[in-house]
Amino acid sequence: MFSIAGSSVSMPSLSTSLKNSQVSSGRISGVKLVSAPSSRASFPLRTSYRQGSLQVCCAAKPETVEKVAGIVRKQLALSEDSKVNGESKFSELGADSLDTVEIVMGLEEEFDISVEEESAQTITTVQEAADLIETLISKPK
Repeated sequence: MFSIAGSSVSMPSLSTSLKNSQVSSGRISGVKLVSAPSSRASFPLRTSYRQGSLQVCCAAKPETVEKVAGIVRKQLALSEDSKVNGESKFSELGADSLDTVEIVMGLEEEFDISVEEESAQTITTVQEAADLIETLISKPK
């Protein structure tokens, strides 16, 4: 038996994968809990899914995403009416590796955080940057 708990769990074909399994679910304080027998369920979360692993994402606050989008617009000299949202990829907005470094530096300054180089290299979208910021802000200093 396994359990999943989180504010956001991405499982596109959950109902198909668990159609023949017993599934119980309930809500406790806004968190959805799901239990299922692990031997009878498959969760196609990603094409590189490994048995026994599960990715649970907690999205950043909308105001954090907006702030990050503003910093990205500023660093890339994009117009205020250009569409920059959580799904926006830095590369699709015209950012090269130097621009990405400058974006991360702008985020560090704005949010008074320090992003490790390893973490900075994994950021490719506005949402990923906002999620990382929320994680860093919530850690005790």
